[in-house]
Amino acid sequence: METLEKIKQQIAENPILLYMKGSPKLPSCGFSAQAAQALMSCGHAFAYVDILQNPDIRAELPKYAEWPTFPQLWLEGELVGGCDIIIEMFQKGELQPLIEEVAERHPAPQAD
Repeated sequence: METLEKIKQQIAENPILLYMKGSPKLPSCGFSAQAAQALMSCGHAFAYVDILQNPDIRAELPKYAEWPTFPQLWLEGELVGGCDIIIEMFQKGELQPLIEEVAERHPAPQAD
């Protein structure tokens, strides 16, 4: 699969998606750590892609998103922004209801 197709598929399949360096539990950069922490504080599951494990995505996503840096938060296919925007929205209390709304529109599949 072409890298661009893979990116589009990830964004389409994951209503709450964070492209980051490392993982939420083991972030590899301070900005990714802050973004993941803010998202985890919202209390809903979210998908993530470790761009350090995916150099093709790391190279292509900034062009596709027209956003040069990581992390990148995507909600329902729309780029929200990077660390500064995520933290600012969280501190203003704007991120939590947004995540809540998206999570309600896309309930996680229940295990049997």
